[in-house]
Amino acid sequence: MSRTILVNLARFIVLVFMQVFLLKNITFYNLATPYLYILFILLLPFEVPNALLFVLAFVTGLSIDAFYDTPGLHAAACVVLALVRVLFISITVQKDGFDNEPEPTLSIMGFRWFFTYVLILTLFHHFFLLNLEVFSFSEIQYTLSRVVLSSLFTVFLILISGLLFFRRKERK
Repeated sequence: MSRTILVNLARFIVLVFMQVFLLKNITFYNLATPYLYILFILLLPFEVPNALLFVLAFVTGLSIDAFYDTPGLHAAACVVLALVRVLFISITVQKDGFDNEPEPTLSIMGFRWFFTYVLILTLFHHFFLLNLEVFSFSEIQYTLSRVVLSSLFTVFLILISGLLFFRRKERK
C-alpha cells in the first residue's frame, strides 16, 4: 500500500513538472497541445475510492491551473475526466477482477482495452477543457479540430510512455 502511494506521488510530481516546464511550450500551429498530466488520473489504481479520486483529480487540475493561469479550467476538466473514468471502468471491468488487475496500465490490461480507455477519456477531457477555454460556439470547427488534434497528440504520448514502461505480464 505504501509503495502504491509513493509510486503515485512520484508519478504526480513528474507529470506535473513535465507538463508545466516542458509540454506547456509545445504546440503545433496552435492546434495541438499535449496534456500528458492526465496520465496521473488515468493510471490510478482501481481500488481508489471515488471520493478520493475526485479530490486527486481536482488537486491535479488545480496544480496545472496555478502554472497556466487558468482559473479552474483544468480542475473542472480533470473532475469530468474522473467521472468518465468511474463510468468507463464500471462498464468495462469486472468487479471481481480488481484483485488480479490492480491498475489500468498497458501491460496489465492489454493494448486494445488501454487504447480505448485512453482515447475515450482523453477526448472527454480535451472536449470539456477546450470548450471551457473558448466558451463560445462561434468557433466550433476550430475548437473541435483542436480537440481532435490535441487528443491524438496526447494519446500518442501516453502510448509511447506506456510502451517505455511496458512490463510483459499475462492477463488472468
